[in-house]
Amino acid sequence: MTLTGHQLLGFDSSTEGDQTFRGIDPRNGEPLDPAFTDATDREVDRALRLAGDAFSAMSDIDRPARAAFLEQIGQNLIDLGDELIDRTSAETALPEARLQGERGRTVGQLNAFAEVVREGSYVGARIDHAQPDRQPLPKPDVRRMLVPVGPVAIFGASNFPLAFSVAGGDTASALAAGCPVVVKGHPNHPGASEMVGRAIVEAARKTGMPEGIFSLVQGTGHGVGLALVRHPTTAAVGFTGSLRGGRALFDAAAARPVPVPVYAEMGSTNPLFLLPDKLDADAEALADGLLGSVTLGAGQFCTNPGLVFVVEGSAADRFIDHLASRLGESSEGTMLHAGIRQAFDTGVDTLASVDGVELKARGGSSDAGPCAACPALLATDSATFRSRPELKEEVFGPATLVVRCADESELYELAQGLEGQLTATVHGTESDLERLPKLTRILQHKAGRVLLGGFPTGVEVCPSMQHGGPYPSTTDPRSTSVGTAAIDRWLRPVAYQGFPQSLLPSELRDGNPDGILRMVDGSWSHD
Repeated sequence: MTLTGHQLLGFDSSTEGDQTFRGIDPRNGEPLDPAFTDATDREVDRALRLAGDAFSAMSDIDRPARAAFLEQIGQNLIDLGDELIDRTSAETALPEARLQGERGRTVGQLNAFAEVVREGSYVGARIDHAQPDRQPLPKPDVRRMLVPVGPVAIFGASNFPLAFSVAGGDTASALAAGCPVVVKGHPNHPGASEMVGRAIVEAARKTGMPEGIFSLVQGTGHGVGLALVRHPTTAAVGFTGSLRGGRALFDAAAARPVPVPVYAEMGSTNPLFLLPDKLDADAEALADGLLGSVTLGAGQFCTNPGLVFVVEGSAADRFIDHLASRLGESSEGTMLHAGIRQAFDTGVDTLASVDGVELKARGGSSDAGPCAACPALLATDSATFRSRPELKEEVFGPATLVVRCADESELYELAQGLEGQLTATVHGTESDLERLPKLTRILQHKAGRVLLGGFPTGVEVCPSMQHGGPYPSTTDPRSTSVGTAAIDRWLRPVAYQGFPQSLLPSELRDGNPDGILRMVDGSWSHD
């Protein structure tokens, strides 16, 4: 595929802007061809006007056709072959095997949503038949279902250039819901973004989707993103990135004359609690497992475990010493771009400069490359952690901070003081858990996913997955960005009262012509 550096506006392309940028190979700092242009306000406006027209046309597109569109996108991504993998690797330094797996995940997400759309029960249909003879007042016929909210603005993430980007989970779930999508590609992988965007446009053409069902705009500054959020046609926003970026979009959406929801995944320290008996029995094994999780992918996962709580004692000392030894021998990892690496180094230096925090180990070589990150292990005590709020903040990359607690009661106290998280993990024996049942109850109010054993990196894509938690990990803890429940983000309920059968959506008609699961007069049924 020949890359153009253009915006993809419906079925056309455009290049009106005069501000240009290029993808950069993180391994050597070399710029990549071609040059891409920042989208202008006029191009953003055109993309969203097309999306608005497409949304009106989507009422004539049935669910099987929408499912076929999603499946065709997945097939087009497969058909791009090694060309997509090679370009994405050049822009991100992610290895081929990782990207092959990520493409498989992306295609799997699209196919999973196609199945959800084709089956149809996601609309949550509820029917209450009329009771004209009810006293003292007749009961009307009321029928309720979920409908798409309208055009959605999606922001691609840097750390998953396929699975959380142009055709990633947010895009797949929004298209599945029947919402046109305008994606802002991440500026650090613009070539991969254009390739995937063109695959989606081709799928739309092939399956008869209306023009404007998808557009891709690109740019390096904040202006393109804010223009998307502030445009009156935008009905909802999906974002994966930093707390600062997500909050800026959230505030902009709230300040609109007509506010719209922003589903932003923004950051998490993903705390681990290593309980005393378990730590005593498996200190070295836990250290090895944690090291693998912290350094996986140069630590560039939103579920990277950045905080570890232990009760001080000989087992905790063995754990920290073994982890420090292993981490000190670990190699550096190439991060996605220089900005992430610089922020990581600044974050580690900030933590290490706090009185009461000790830098226990640093791996790798500082001169390994322009984007190389050296893993870091830090340790502190509970009093310091409690008094220094900055120690609770995420350092995105291969670093973790171990907090020594005086006793088990401090585990409760520190857990209670945590901010919202994507995940929280507990390692304990049966006797540990019998003594500390309150801990898991606390954590279910702090995190969207609570793990008993294991490590939080690696998010299974399945219907029961919850990837999203209380603020500041996300702006809305009621939603998920992974799994088929993500479709709920882009739907809203509508009740139809007193409608004749001919004017009702098929999902709400008597006889259940679509064969979906519905609540009828208070009981769930396929009848």
